[in-house]
Amino acid sequence: MSSTPYVIDQTRARELLARIDVPQILRKLFRDLSAGHAVQPAQQLVEFPQGAGDFINYLGVLAKDGVYGVKTSPYIVREQGPLVTAWTLLMSMQTGQPLLLCDAGELTTARTAATTAVAVDALAPLEASRLAIIGSGKVAQAHLNYIKTLRDWQGISVYSPSLSEDPATASLLQTLDPRVSIADSRETAITEADVILLCTSSAGPVIDPATLSKPALITSISTNAPRAHEVPPQSLNDMQVFCDYRLTTPGSAGEMLIAGERHGWDRNAIVGDLADLLSEKVQRPDYHRHVFFRSIGLGLEDIALANAVYQLQR
Repeated sequence: MSSTPYVIDQTRARELLARIDVPQILRKLFRDLSAGHAVQPAQQLVEFPQGAGDFINYLGVLAKDGVYGVKTSPYIVREQGPLVTAWTLLMSMQTGQPLLLCDAGELTTARTAATTAVAVDALAPLEASRLAIIGSGKVAQAHLNYIKTLRDWQGISVYSPSLSEDPATASLLQTLDPRVSIADSRETAITEADVILLCTSSAGPVIDPATLSKPALITSISTNAPRAHEVPPQSLNDMQVFCDYRLTTPGSAGEMLIAGERHGWDRNAIVGDLADLLSEKVQRPDYHRHVFFRSIGLGLEDIALANAVYQLQR
């Protein structure tokens, strides 16, 4: 028999996510992936005709939970600026019926930040004390929320070009953690930082690791812009590189694609991914040079959170 799936809007998704330990769900997901209990296909990019945009499908299978699904996210070109939305469909592996259709905006923000948090916990030096965040939007705020307790941060610097004209956001960031200081420049924010979180929607480099005064952990996320990257592609050759999933990330991450085509970088240089780290197949890196963590956003992350939302909703 067919069934009608729950339809969850953004507001309800936000309410349910507040009751979920998102990083812990993702840790379980990556352990399941390492053990062969989950399947992560590559992202599927489909371009609209006449340069009107594209959409990306993020797929995943969680066999132990008996669900599979897809998040579909369009990038729609408009005169007033691109429009990006996303919805996640959760399906039952037992009945083949839809279980949930969820606005994925809140899911995407939460899983993006929590994936970085899992990576920071696994990769950052235990004695790391200075955190820098580049970006100040909802994704940056979520990063701060998930990462503020992972180390004994003695200082948290945040920089975004818009913050000087946005006292409300600056105040919100400092409410999230009183250790936050608003930097007046990107350079000031990252000076002496042990961990640098790049949380922007930039299509091109945000910082150049070569300018840093000491080795640091640098994390980077994705946006829908074609071949988007937050560090210069050639910088990968001088860093220890990790990612969320080594089988799929190099085929989508902009700086990895460009570095492979133009700068002689080899995807086999990736030291490990989150499945490797959480199953202890690779060790925490030393810091004789920078460590770079790149996430592209996995379908499994969306499916795992959608399943958690579904379990609460039902």
